[in-house]
Amino acid sequence: MTWRAGLLLGVGALTLPFWPAPFVGMAVLTVVVLLLVALDRAMAAPPHALTVTRSGDRTVRLGGTATVTLHLTNPTHHTLYAQVRDAWVPSAGARSDVPPQRLLTVPPGGVATLPVRLTPTRRGDRPAVALTVRSLGPMRLGARQRAGQPATPPWTLRVLPRFDSRRHLPEKLARLRVIDGVQVTRGRGHGTEFDTLREYAVGDDVRSIDWRGSARRADILVRTWRPERDRRLVCVLDTGRTSAVRLGDEPRLDTAIDAALLLTALAARAGDRVDLLAADTEIRARVTGSGRPALLARLVEAVAPLEPTLAETDFELIAGEVLRRERQRSLVVLFTALEAGAIGEGLLPVLPRLATRHRVVLAAGSDPVLSRLATATPTGPDDPYAAASAWRALAERDRVRAALSRYGVTVVDVPAHRLAPAVADTYLRLKSLGQL
Repeated sequence: MTWRAGLLLGVGALTLPFWPAPFVGMAVLTVVVLLLVALDRAMAAPPHALTVTRSGDRTVRLGGTATVTLHLTNPTHHTLYAQVRDAWVPSAGARSDVPPQRLLTVPPGGVATLPVRLTPTRRGDRPAVALTVRSLGPMRLGARQRAGQPATPPWTLRVLPRFDSRRHLPEKLARLRVIDGVQVTRGRGHGTEFDTLREYAVGDDVRSIDWRGSARRADILVRTWRPERDRRLVCVLDTGRTSAVRLGDEPRLDTAIDAALLLTALAARAGDRVDLLAADTEIRARVTGSGRPALLARLVEAVAPLEPTLAETDFELIAGEVLRRERQRSLVVLFTALEAGAIGEGLLPVLPRLATRHRVVLAAGSDPVLSRLATATPTGPDDPYAAASAWRALAERDRVRAALSRYGVTVVDVPAHRLAPAVADTYLRLKSLGQL
């Protein structure tokens, strides 16, 4: 029974004092209203007979807006008067152009379209969870509504990582061209593999002169070099409990994903093969570097649904997987946290096996809260204790960094907002030195 039926019953009740038998009149009025409600409800279009489909976007980047349209078809012989509520998970940020209170009118055989705009606030898969259609009669006195009718059409919107570090890519590619020797700035780029011979130009390093070739050509020739190509790069994302710590406005895992995407885009342009592995107590994602033109798109799809797991990371599993899959010497970039407990008990015992075969870089974004606590001027009785705790945590990071350096591990320890460009700079430096 709708509010209209209640209003009709209330108006009729106001006239009861003028009836000869008020109690009998009340009973008659109630029966009449109930009969009208039942008749009106019977004339409403049955919800279970409706056909519902969806169309629209399947993916969107975090911070963007997607549109998914709901198509409600009325195959019955009754005109559909309906209120529709299309519910998504809260983090999908759903906003419908048609509010649930608005009454839709769909003629027999007609179709109603209800666009829903989604502005997600979190990365990952965001599904539609429930669809409620309330079908009213032509007099709007009665309504038909059944749970799950019509069935909610399945639809999942995949929210891709934001990839804010993309803005650093042009500058890193320019440096890569300098290393390749394609672009000349103040100095000519030097690589590690012989490329070609060319005529000497003013500004060339005299140590690059090929005297034997110059004698044959009766001209001064210099050797040109290029960085080694077809090297292997393995990005390892730690999705254990430390990846759930928030660094500023986002979890550590999202910061690592952003840095891994920039590194992948740069390495793919440099002609290197990139693999990705995400793991904690089990392997969560794996992407191989085959099909380089579509590598970045496949990597984005693979890391989009990753979520931190509140468990200790099994570095034995990660090391075993890398050693089993990567037979050739590779650059292994491990995105994790410089936490004494996790590194000391998990990574250090397996690091000798990994560092013996591969070049290892550990990338960790530092927590800005620690720096603020350590440098803040005490204003309350608890501030000295907070500062002491921060200094102790920073000292533990220094000890972990020193322990990793003894195994030849390159540690990138910078604030979270600088992690992506710092990792890219480390890759370019190692590439220019021929240490990949």
